[in-house]
Amino acid sequence: MGEVTRRSFLLGVGAVGVAAASGLAGCADDLVAVDATPEGVLSEALDFPDSIRSMIVGLDTQVELPDGSLASQVNFDNGAVTPPLKPVFDEVNDQLHLFGSIGSGKSQKTVHSTKMYEDARLAVMRYVNADPDLNTAFFVMNTTDGLNRLATALITSPDDIVLTTRMEHNSNDLPWRQLCKVVYAEVDEKGRLRMDDIERLLQENEVKIVTICAVTNVTGYVNDVHAIAKLAHDHGAQIIVDGAQIAGRRAFDMTGSGPGENIDYFVFSAVKIYAPYGSGAVVGPLAVLNGHMTEFTGGGVSEVVSDYSAVLHDAPARYEAGTANFPGVIAMAKAIELLEDIGLDYVEKHEQHLIRKIIDGLLEIPDVIVYGDTVNVSDRVGIIVFNIDGLSPDDTAQKLADKAAVAVRQGQFASHPYVFRMLGIPDEEIVAHMHEEGYVVPGVVRISIGIYNNDEEVEILLNTIKEIAAEV
Repeated sequence: MGEVTRRSFLLGVGAVGVAAASGLAGCADDLVAVDATPEGVLSEALDFPDSIRSMIVGLDTQVELPDGSLASQVNFDNGAVTPPLKPVFDEVNDQLHLFGSIGSGKSQKTVHSTKMYEDARLAVMRYVNADPDLNTAFFVMNTTDGLNRLATALITSPDDIVLTTRMEHNSNDLPWRQLCKVVYAEVDEKGRLRMDDIERLLQENEVKIVTICAVTNVTGYVNDVHAIAKLAHDHGAQIIVDGAQIAGRRAFDMTGSGPGENIDYFVFSAVKIYAPYGSGAVVGPLAVLNGHMTEFTGGGVSEVVSDYSAVLHDAPARYEAGTANFPGVIAMAKAIELLEDIGLDYVEKHEQHLIRKIIDGLLEIPDVIVYGDTVNVSDRVGIIVFNIDGLSPDDTAQKLADKAAVAVRQGQFASHPYVFRMLGIPDEEIVAHMHEEGYVVPGVVRISIGIYNNDEEVEILLNTIKEIAAEV
């Protein structure tokens, strides 16, 4: 096989077809042809993160620094939103030429668009290995929207008990607080979930639903949700998994590997899998969903409506009121296809390499505090949080942007109780000050890795943090 150059995919005799079939042909102008055979072309080529970089929209777009100079942004804020992949961008633009109303029309564009929409539903279920004979997928705006819809559908009494954890995003906490009783499993001193606390709460309470993140958006720990599912099912509860931070980082299987380990509901957003067009999905059991209805209703959910009664469609239609977000759904399906082609095993290895490099680099910088386990990182995705002693998270993030166009996130990331635990701040202290005018809420700085970040960008990040820390 010929030599592979960085910043190029392996393309040679017969290999163009591989790229075209995978959806990568839209990047053909960025590719360099070398001698290769079709077999294994894509997987070998994608050993190089720079090859993936050619697929990212806006990576070379210049932003203005305070001194008036221009620089390409170094984006380590992928835990919030990911940039679109070029084939996703191209697919949306191509499909809009054939866009028609979803579901009810007979025109050629409507029939085509409806088929694409339903194929996307199957792609979502395939991506998480959900049995299409038992499950369905309904489309939502994002993970927050999906969790709210499940909460309003599944909670039938204010006395229902939901078990969640102190590492959750507010989207997997506040909707349940508003509707029913909530009990919380704690985390340990390094921020990992305490499995013994989950078991204790299941034994002490008649829990209806266990709802938990597959990956925390603060420290990046991966929870053993299949073991938790087994515990939940053994105690007669269902399990919901917030998949926002795992969907584009590691392979996920809703079936589990043994009896009782299956996941009942999985929720995720396309904005975190390189398709930021306002879509997401909920995958869940058809039989259960058919017995419930969310508070979000309107056109499209009913078969017939009389003056005072209505007959509703079965799921998924009853959960998809209003006009469908066709571009968002098409973008999500295309991103899924591309991530499957890239291989989430590759993504995991790539993240593990950069996690280790970033943490080791941060630990060498005086006055930098790194939170979470800095030794064993095998159960972490590409998320690292830190602070510079003597500098607020806001100031750190601002200086990173001003000095080198480095994008990070600062604050609490809508996971306030968990961040306060990582900082060692008791709840009583937060409550004592939270209503004070001008109160500065404690927080951290988050670095979150994408599939396209590389060693060079890590060096820019670390060198800039070192410079900032030296100025404090």
